[in-house]
Amino acid sequence: MKYNKYVGLGIAIYIIVVGAFFMLRPGDKARDIALQYPFELKSMKKVSLTTYKTDTAETDSTPLITASGFKLDSLNPKKHRVIAISRDLKELFSFGDKVKLTNAGIFNGIWFIHDLMNKKYKNKIDILINPSDRQISLEGVIISKI
Repeated sequence: MKYNKYVGLGIAIYIIVVGAFFMLRPGDKARDIALQYPFELKSMKKVSLTTYKTDTAETDSTPLITASGFKLDSLNPKKHRVIAISRDLKELFSFGDKVKLTNAGIFNGIWFIHDLMNKKYKNKIDILINPSDRQISLEGVIISKI
C-alpha cells in the first residue's frame, strides 16, 4: 500500500514525457510554426505566392482601388503591405485581416488582405509591389491569420 503514491507519480511522469514527445516531434511543420509565435494563429494555409503591380494589364480598370475599396498610394503602393487572395481562400480570410507570411523570403512578415484575385486562380496569394520591383513567384508559403 505504501507504493500507491509512487504509482500515481510514475503515471504522471509517463504522461508528461509522452505528451512532450508528441508536442515536440520533428516533421510537423504547421505545429513548429505555430509554436514559435507569441500570438494566436487562427487560420493557417500553405499557398503559392506571386506578385502584382498597379497596372491595368494586371488589375481591373481601377488599379489604385482594391476590391475592398482600399485606396493605394500611386507612388509607393508596396508601403500598404497589401495581399490579394484567390477566391477559394475567402472561407478562411476576409478583407482587412492581418496575416503573417512565413517561408516567403523577402515577403516574410505582417501583411493585410485587401484584394481578390481572378476566379481562375486557386490556393494562391498575390503580393502588391512597386512598379520598379521585380516579379517573383514562390511555392510553399504559409499564410496565417493573426
